[in-house]
Amino acid sequence: MDSKKYLMGVDIGTTSTKAVIFDRKGAVISQHTVGYPLLSPTPSTAEQEPEEILRAVFTCIKQNMAESLVSPDDLELISFSSAMHSVIAVDAKGNALTKSITWADNRSASYAEKIKEELNGHEVYLKTGTPIHPMSPLSKLLWMKHELNEAYTLAHKFIGIKEYVFYKLFGVFLIDYSIASSTGMMNLEKLEWDQEALSIAGITSEKLSTLVPTTHVVKGLAPELADKLGLRTETPFIIGASDGVLSNLGVNAIEPGVVAVTIGTSGAIRTVSDRPITDQKGRTFCYALTDKHWVIGGPVNNGGMTFRWVRDQFGAAEAETAKRLGVDPYEMLTEIAKKVSPGADGLLFHPYMAGERAPLWNANARGSFFGLALYHKKEHMIRAVLEGVIFNLYSVLLALQELIGIPKGVQATGGFARSALWRQMMADIFNQDVTIPESFESSCLGAVILGLYALEEIDDFSIVSEMVGSTHQHKPNPENVDTYQELMSIFLSVSRSLEDEYKQIADFQRKRLEM
Repeated sequence: MDSKKYLMGVDIGTTSTKAVIFDRKGAVISQHTVGYPLLSPTPSTAEQEPEEILRAVFTCIKQNMAESLVSPDDLELISFSSAMHSVIAVDAKGNALTKSITWADNRSASYAEKIKEELNGHEVYLKTGTPIHPMSPLSKLLWMKHELNEAYTLAHKFIGIKEYVFYKLFGVFLIDYSIASSTGMMNLEKLEWDQEALSIAGITSEKLSTLVPTTHVVKGLAPELADKLGLRTETPFIIGASDGVLSNLGVNAIEPGVVAVTIGTSGAIRTVSDRPITDQKGRTFCYALTDKHWVIGGPVNNGGMTFRWVRDQFGAAEAETAKRLGVDPYEMLTEIAKKVSPGADGLLFHPYMAGERAPLWNANARGSFFGLALYHKKEHMIRAVLEGVIFNLYSVLLALQELIGIPKGVQATGGFARSALWRQMMADIFNQDVTIPESFESSCLGAVILGLYALEEIDDFSIVSEMVGSTHQHKPNPENVDTYQELMSIFLSVSRSLEDEYKQIADFQRKRLEM
């Protein structure tokens, strides 16, 4: 293995694209990030401009090469990670007929319910591994057929954002097994488009991209594009996988029983299996990493965004003070939360501010404080919100445990990992040892490791253990564990009891806000 070679991982995320250049030991040489907005003209809409994301990808690659001073001849590969569940209708030349409809878009909620209740949705889930939910491209296509019919009828293909980028790079419509397994339309056992799911969507396989392994390599950039990006024309581009499964790889959570937890804007819990596993109760997903590695778990809508809501709605004074002192406002808020004992003196927060995916799979779910009393103060509410995010993730872990057993350990990443209080909460609520990997760039690192595997420079993923260190380790505090276990049963009972009320209040909100 040539120690002079470098590796670039590109992660096309929901709020930004990031490109990171690593050396062969996993050290970050350079990185560049470009953000873009999520367009939400109504509460149910969450779209993005495909061309804006394409420009972000090109800028990240170009700036990384320029800032790192890495020679194009020394860049071994570029491998891709991407957010899941996006849909773009395009014409035969790859021009977008719609915006990129993201995972967070809930306009297909009634059609997801129709699939569940009338169109054999549960059996389709068991074959495809994607829970029936508005996030799913399957639900989105049924919605488009009825509500966006002109674009639906004119479309040459329905593709995701990574497919859009690869078409602009190479002029081919390709989708990797990982992204395909999150569409709700790929049969996990057969690794081909599922005919029943296609029938529900009202399309044939010709309307979708060609399925390829996550290790698929594409070469042959047009000279002018290679020059624009600062690359060789024959630089290998590995199509890669989805951000979630690559994060597992990038944090060294690939051994059976090791669980990866991520809390960024949203959150997820995932573990790796050597075969596809779906849940008879429909609570978890199953997505491909390779044809020998399958990631099962559950995503939650409500992670760091709830803490941002706290900052914006409750923490204006603290944010202003933090600005004057030159410190992170979130640190000031967690210091306030530390004043309160674990359990927030009996105040629970259900963090369903944006509906919820796992384990409820209910787009109508809404956030609430439960147990609020006169003695509760702002610091209680802040702590309850932080605990509520972890309680919700733990409820997903409980579902996952029914499929895999008690975890062997937890590798945790994301913005929340910067908070010692939040990390300890996870150890206490999960009653598990929690390790924080050294690299925060887990999806990009996972992408380049998959790239080395694709080029047959490594035989397995064991190299990741040499590339990922740890920065923090937390052990559960037995006294806190007891407190949280007592409260967890209440947390679960309340959320499971409000299904009808969630629908009623969500209908009321939509009626008022979308008038």
